[in-house]
Formats: sequence, C-alpha cells, structure tokens
Amino acid sequence: MSTESTAPTSTWPLEGINPIDREALKASVDTSQPVKNFMIENFMEEGFANQIQDCFPSFEEAKKLGNNTAATVNEQNKYQVTDSTQFKPPLMKLHEMLQSTYFCDLLSYVFDIPKIIPDAQLVGGGIHQTGPRGHLDVHVDFNYIKDRQLFRRMNILVYFNKDWQDDWGGNIELWDQDVKHCIHSFPPTFNRCVVFETNEISYHGVTAVKCPESTARRSFAGYYYTVEEPEWWDGKAHSTLFKARPDEKLKGAVLMPAQKATRLLGKVKRKLLG
Repeated sequence: MSTESTAPTSTWPLEGINPIDREALKASVDTSQPVKNFMIENFMEEGFANQIQDCFPSFEEAKKLGNNTAATVNEQNKYQVTDSTQFKPPLMKLHEMLQSTYFCDLLSYVFDIPKIIPDAQLVGGGIHQTGPRGHLDVHVDFNYIKDRQLFRRMNILVYFNKDWQDDWGGNIELWDQDVKHCIHSFPPTFNRCVVFETNEISYHGVTAVKCPESTARRSFAGYYYTVEEPEWWDGKAHSTLFKARPDEKLKGAVLMPAQKATRLLGKVKRKLLG
C-alpha cells in the first residue's frame, strides 16, 4: 500500500518527517496484503532527507565501522552499522524520531498492535549497505530476543539511494506465506519508507543488487517489539528462516540444505570438543 498522505502540521511534532494522516494510513493498512504494511513516498522533508543522504558513510567506511552479516548462500556483501555513536547528527535525529513515543504510538494505532516499543540496541538494524552482487534471500525474521523477553513485531526501512536505476535491482519484496507469489516489490528509491508487520508468514527479501562498483544500496532499518506475546506465538523462538523463491530450485533443493548440514556438523564438533 502506497501513500503520500499528510496531516495538519500544527500538531505534528516530528520535525523533518512529513506529516502523516493516521486515519487514512490505518484504513489502508487494514486492507493491505500479504501482511499489514505500508509504503510512503517522500517520507521526509527533502532538505532533511538530503542531509542524511550526504552524511551516510561510503560503502568502504561502512565495512570498517560495521559488521558483515556473513557471506552465506542466502546473504552476500551486506554490512550494517548498529552502533548509534557512529551516526552523524542528521541520521541520529532520524533514529531518535523513529524511536520516539509519538512515532511508536502512531505505528501501534495504524497496525492495531498495542504498546509497540523500539529496540534501542538496534539488533540487526541501523545503517545497512549492500554492495554490487549482494543480495538477501526471502526469509522471516528472528521472532524473539530472549535476554530482554521481547517479541519482534514490525520492521521499518528508509532508503537513501538518489538516482537509483531499476535495472540495479535491490528491491524489497513481500511474498505470500507459501513463497509462491511476490505480492509487492518496492525499489529502494530515495526518501521512500516501507513498514511491515513481522510474524511467522511475513516472508520478505531483497533482490540481487547490480549497481556499479562506485555505489551501494543504502538504507536505515529499525525494528519494533512488544513485551506481550502476539496471538501467533507458539512458544518457539527461532532465528532467521530462509526459503527459496520458486525460480531458485537448485538453491532450495541442494545449496541451502548443504549449508544447514554444514552448520549442524560444526555445532556437533564444537560440543564434542568442549
């Protein structure tokens, strides 16, 4: 679901983010598929969005500042910076607004999920950069943070890619629960915001990135949680769960099972060796 709706500016406290009409947004989210979601163009005021774009670290800087999410069958050439002390002032301002009580209350209302709270530690979030030949396969996210007893409920992604070309890929895809049909495919264009509910059927992924060597796919990610367990909770915490797309038969039948077996063998060896 896409919108550019606005609300009266006199009551809007998030300076730099364009006002949002919560009633119009909720009406659209209520009928969205495959899970509740929305996409907003021109999410921020242009000047503020430009400031963030300009202060984003380069891909090489992100490599030094952040963590490689690991080169696996399912994920390649992606780096993330979760340490907020590394954020320049414009990006820190956005981060703080996305974590504000006002914005969390807005998300709680439009998604009908009471008492949404942000993750101040930005586990898996923050600055994301994916370079050429990078990708992130279709998956559902980890669903629980055990040490804080928090249930994963929602993702927000804001993109900072001026002059992004369609043939560069890097689209965020939302799939049906059987990963048979892609319902939405949003290019990571500048100043676009995508938010979606996370649960046991919220399959999503990023198509292969084919941008030039001189650039990268850039986004800022934040995740939201609840202390209360969701209706779908079955008591089973899990890490990220990947599924192959319909046209990835080799990956699904051979490469992913082989990788899983290798990891399992590694765990067994470590346990036996103490």
